Amino acid sequence: MILATIGAAWLVMVLVGVPIGVAMIFVSMGYFYYSGMGISFAMQRMVDGLNSFPLLAVPLFILAAAILNSAGITRHLFGFARALVGHITGGLGHVNVLASLFFSGMSGSALADAGGLGKMEIESMREAGYDDDFSGAVTAASSMIGPLVPPSITMVLYGVVSNTSIGRLFLGGIVPGVLCAASLMVMVYVLARQRNYPRDAWHGVGNVGVLFVKSFPALATPFVIVGGIFSGLFSPTEAAAVTVLYAILIDLAFYRELTLKRLWDAIYETTTTSASIATIVAGVGLLGFILAREQAPQQITQLFLTLTDGPLSFLIAVNLMIFLLGCFIESLVILLIVVPILVPVAMGYGIDPIHFGIIVVLNLMISILTPPMGMALFVVAQVGNVPYHRLARAILPWLIPPFAVLILVCVFPILATGLPSLMD
Repeated sequence: MILATIGAAWLVMVLVGVPIGVAMIFVSMGYFYYSGMGISFAMQRMVDGLNSFPLLAVPLFILAAAILNSAGITRHLFGFARALVGHITGGLGHVNVLASLFFSGMSGSALADAGGLGKMEIESMREAGYDDDFSGAVTAASSMIGPLVPPSITMVLYGVVSNTSIGRLFLGGIVPGVLCAASLMVMVYVLARQRNYPRDAWHGVGNVGVLFVKSFPALATPFVIVGGIFSGLFSPTEAAAVTVLYAILIDLAFYRELTLKRLWDAIYETTTTSASIATIVAGVGLLGFILAREQAPQQITQLFLTLTDGPLSFLIAVNLMIFLLGCFIESLVILLIVVPILVPVAMGYGIDPIHFGIIVVLNLMISILTPPMGMALFVVAQVGNVPYHRLARAILPWLIPPFAVLILVCVFPILATGLPSLMD
């Protein structure tokens, strides 16, 4: 009864426009007050929830993505991707997906991809004769690749709440991320042939080589990060700071487009975004304590054990639950509240925590594309000037490729655990 009251109060507050994190803190404070534990104890729980060294990576990766956008590095990546695959049927659609794959190796954020590359991609496709529905849908769909390829803010948070190796999660996401990119490009090719979309002329290997050289410092970012982590030079958290420094250095040495004003704007954007995430994390820290005190994890575990009879049926149930929640609740909230409860159940079924983590992250990325609350849809609609209702309809066929990859990862765990196992 208590949990139902808290859930209903939180939902009402969110529906009337209260920020998600603030709503969680408010309803949790009510619980602590009326249970007699006091507000001071609640404040201490909030501080404890934020007192995590790995969490420092989150604002640093956000800052790195903001600097890369401000320095114009995204434009160089887009140009290289266009020279590489723009001549294939569906040209700029393939460029859209490939540019997102490249950018994901630096930002680790789906929304940074959608916001940073999205406007450039949609405007280029619009000028070339692609319709807005197709352009907006492929831009939103390709943005989901970001948190699957290292570095990944979502994987950092999953590693924190599940006590899983972040470095291994980074490696585990590479194959599913590439599979998502490949499946989306197949979708682009099929639709482009049906609709007779244009493609670029092929300008030769020499042109590709020149643009590759210009883009190489940016393309090397994920190799610097992963290589540094597994060589022991720095931890995943320190890797985030290295990424920020690397982004500034490659601009100073190669691109020279980052002004002091742009750097200040990047820092300001990072501050506001990080504050929003920190508020949610603090609220989740309170709710997590309440859920544990009311024995919600034990009840949910028992429910799953009753409804499922093996690892595969458990994964099916989890995927359905996350998908349905993702239609209405922000993915970050699902990750921080629901996942810590599910991880022990998954391990009880013998599911590798890396495998389970990649499945969860992939499903959460699908949730940012699902109407009515898909965050990537809102971002793309805004930066691309595409009506939201049109984009919400156009995105539906584009859910098929990532769902296909999700099924493959569930059935074949080696797709997620193969690369991490090489580090044993």
